[in-house]
Order: sequence, then C-alpha cells, then structure tokens
Amino acid sequence: MSLPHSPRALTARAARAFVLRMDLSPEEMTFVRELVKGSRQRSQHVKWTDRDGTERMTVLAPADAAKLNGLAHRLKVSKTEVLRQAAHIPNAQVAPVTPPSPAM
Repeated sequence: MSLPHSPRALTARAARAFVLRMDLSPEEMTFVRELVKGSRQRSQHVKWTDRDGTERMTVLAPADAAKLNGLAHRLKVSKTEVLRQAAHIPNAQVAPVTPPSPAM
C-alpha cells in the first residue's frame, strides 16, 4: 500500500495550515522565524570567567562566533579573554528623556 502523499508533503501542508492559524504581526513572524533558524544552526559554547569570578558559558550562533573569532585574532588573545575583558566595559548611560513641556 502506497501513501498518496509523501510524509514531507503532509508535514509542509500541516505547517502552512498552522502558520495560517497563527495571528502574528510581521515583526512577530520575523522574530519567531529567526528563533527557529537559530535553533537549527550549530552553536558554539565559550567558557569564560566574569569579573566577579563567576564561571560563565556563552552560547554563540555561527555568525557571532565568527565575529568573536575575528576580534580575538585581531587582538591576539583568546575568545575567553575577549569576553573576560568585555565584562569590564561599563554600560552606556542613557540620559532620561524628559517629555516636552506643553506649549501655551
């Protein structure tokens, strides 16, 4: 007995039906699509020590891992050292936004 449709076709059809039932904005759809795309990629784990001595593990997507490798190579240090030193970079202080005063 042969199936009239391949399992892949049935899966694709079911996926299209599911997507049609999801009520998402274009931004949300892009966000969810990027999450799925990222989860299908091989991630790279980098162990490093935070400035307070805490052992950390950062999971990088392939693009981020390549960028970190490039930085480490340019600075002639390890990826671990780049992250350790980056932990000491202070956060940018954002000035509070004051609402404009009403015109009279």
